[in-house]
Amino acid sequence: MNDKAAALLKKVELPKMFRVRQVFDRSHIEPEEIPAYIENMLNNAPYTSKIKSGMRIAITAGSRGIANVPIITKAIADFVKSRGAQPFVVPAMGSHGGATAEGQREVLRGYGITEESIGCPIISSMEVKKIGVNEEGMDVFIDKNAAEADGIIVSCRVKPHTSFRGPFESGIMKMMTIGLGKQIGAETCHKAGFKYMAKYVPMFGKAIIENASIMFAVATIENAYDQTAELVAVDSCDIYDTEPELLKRAFANMPRILVPSCEVLVVDECGKYFSGNGMDPNISGKFPTPYASGGIENQHIVVLDTDEASHGNAQGIGLASATTLRAVKKLDLDAMYVNAITCKMLRGCEIPPFMNNDREAIQIALAMCVDYDTAAPRIVRIPNTLHLEHIMLSEAYYEQVKNDPNFIIESEPAPFDFNADGNLAFDLDK
Repeated sequence: MNDKAAALLKKVELPKMFRVRQVFDRSHIEPEEIPAYIENMLNNAPYTSKIKSGMRIAITAGSRGIANVPIITKAIADFVKSRGAQPFVVPAMGSHGGATAEGQREVLRGYGITEESIGCPIISSMEVKKIGVNEEGMDVFIDKNAAEADGIIVSCRVKPHTSFRGPFESGIMKMMTIGLGKQIGAETCHKAGFKYMAKYVPMFGKAIIENASIMFAVATIENAYDQTAELVAVDSCDIYDTEPELLKRAFANMPRILVPSCEVLVVDECGKYFSGNGMDPNISGKFPTPYASGGIENQHIVVLDTDEASHGNAQGIGLASATTLRAVKKLDLDAMYVNAITCKMLRGCEIPPFMNNDREAIQIALAMCVDYDTAAPRIVRIPNTLHLEHIMLSEAYYEQVKNDPNFIIESEPAPFDFNADGNLAFDLDK
């Protein structure tokens, strides 16, 4: 397929590339230290006084590739059990997993969260319960099993959102509002579009704190290497005041591409595992809405593949200018469209032109670029938008970065390493 286009692209010459290691702050909590860290953190007032023997406690688990999430979830469950209570995990992921109970259970299984690994039941259902209204009179829904539990512990990660800016982005408030809200709660919050998400996420979140048995949150902040940098316990009455400061710390810890601009950004893999938008726009520079900005400036993005852990939900692939047939064949359009309908944003699931292989996809993106030095095109290749320690840069950057302490050059410039099928090796993050 695409034979005529492929023939035209043969004349598009690709530059030599070299591998670099980007240097960020590595401060983190070692995985083996996490259980004791969480136990010590929670073994204090007010957390100990809230959990009493015999209580049924719901613990949230979301749909993102959070570092050490099975360890964190199990540690929270173990703490609940140590107080004589009965924990259970509820998938808190809005419409993800195809908006089905089994689909959401499967997402958790892909992250290593199973009843065997966590040591407590996982109760997955799309049924919700109305618990009240927010200050504008809008109905507020959360997972029925969580609503009927004696208490809810919100386990989540705090990070910048991909489509809007505000004091509360991806974090505790959003986990309660959209995650625990399941499909109907997520759709209700998204009803007015992303323009108003900075308003509605905390508005719904406050209503949930007031009307549901939220006990406290255990929030994770990650460093630029996808490691657990911080674990913070936040009492329910302190969430509104504390989360904005956690978001500032999350912004400071985010990975990024340390060159400011390029003609073409090549992304080896995209998908929900890496970001709610498949490719985090805070990294890629391509946002699905006008309500947020940041990331590397570029003319075009190429997505080469979709990752297995995202179960075909590559929401966000529509922000790329080109992709491959291999990536398109892996898409679960049902999961993507349900997600898009729920959040009122179809652009992310539009399928861009797809080529036979990686070489052609990169060539077509470069062929579409304008106003650049054709003798020295600037191309950046990353494994995904979550893991940015090892990336590749085209030869045009070599002089710029060779004496920069934020970069360690790991190879000399060489041609793209395509195999006989015209595809690249996917080992940048190893």
